Amino acid sequence: MSVPKGTYRSLALCIYLMYSISCSTHQKEDEMEPVIGVWLTNIDSELMFSEENIVAGIKRISDLGFNTIYPVVWNDGYTLHPSQKMIEYFGSEFEQDTVFKTLGIDPLSLIIREARRNDLRVIPWFEFGFSSSYNQDGGHIISKYPHWAAKDSSGNLLRKNNFDWMNAIHPEVQQFITELVLEVVKNYDIDGIQGDDRLPAMPSEGGYSDFTRNLFAQEMGKEVPSSPYEEEFLNWKSDKLTDYASSLYRSVKEVNDQLTISFAPSIYPWSKEQYLQDWPAWIEVGAVDELIPQAYRWEIERYKSTIDETLEFFENSDGSENVVWYPGLIIKAGSRYNGFDYVDEAIRYNRSKGIDGEVYFFYEGLFEQNEHLGDSLSKYYYGK
Repeated sequence: MSVPKGTYRSLALCIYLMYSISCSTHQKEDEMEPVIGVWLTNIDSELMFSEENIVAGIKRISDLGFNTIYPVVWNDGYTLHPSQKMIEYFGSEFEQDTVFKTLGIDPLSLIIREARRNDLRVIPWFEFGFSSSYNQDGGHIISKYPHWAAKDSSGNLLRKNNFDWMNAIHPEVQQFITELVLEVVKNYDIDGIQGDDRLPAMPSEGGYSDFTRNLFAQEMGKEVPSSPYEEEFLNWKSDKLTDYASSLYRSVKEVNDQLTISFAPSIYPWSKEQYLQDWPAWIEVGAVDELIPQAYRWEIERYKSTIDETLEFFENSDGSENVVWYPGLIIKAGSRYNGFDYVDEAIRYNRSKGIDGEVYFFYEGLFEQNEHLGDSLSKYYYGK
């Protein structure tokens, strides 16, 4: 028997309200310092690969006036920190990303230590989310657990833009990701956790594994449609990920109700249409504290129009008063940069819309190779 979407949201919202009354988890926007943040990656960046680089890099970020960092901790099917959970699921050779294991460092531990010395918030970023590998036929994850694979309508491993995907609807997959998140929550002195355009997410072309077909038939009384974009099927799949966002939220808050649950999804409605990320629904069911939509546009006018559209969807979402939101602003990807002229106009536009912070992708775009963008931002906007 199917449940109308509105009923699902009402029930989920009631459950959340009962939970939040007991835990009092959300902070109002006017109680929080505006987020001036930056993502730290292990790709196209040297910051995380030595203690010396981490010490210098974190101090540099603080000196520029930033207050929040989002270091990657889950990438290409590996944790960058030592993980007992990865040992339990895959064996001791998968305890940690091989580069960091060879170097003998735990970058997350070092980053947190330096962040505390420099008064920065640390929100670990689970970048790879429900993706299992990049162009590796599912990698070691699907090799060990083939029933975790997401499937497309032809019955093949779900792949999009060279990323291979786990079935984000399968309870074992969800439990695995939740355990990775909770391991970090329990073992590290952090300020929150973050998912992005792959957590919670799955390409909308998925939904054709035997497990998902059977679940849809059981709940909806019919076979999955041939088109993955059929409205009822698309909504059913995205609602399952909204369920997961709520479950992850509650799981983290039960360990530490002071932690911020942050998500950095794609821009809506594209996010739902392509990756099942119905983030207005996440807001409505109380599954997020901090929302950082990826307003990644290389042309400033497109950035402005994206901010306008995102702001409208955000403000029209019930419960948005309990969520803070800041745009994700791209300053580097490969050899391409957005320099100070672009960023200056973007910040001015943000402020004109009442947006008092932003998060930058990513660290390497702040320095020499981008005309010392960070120095200009410190001088004109963020300097202490």
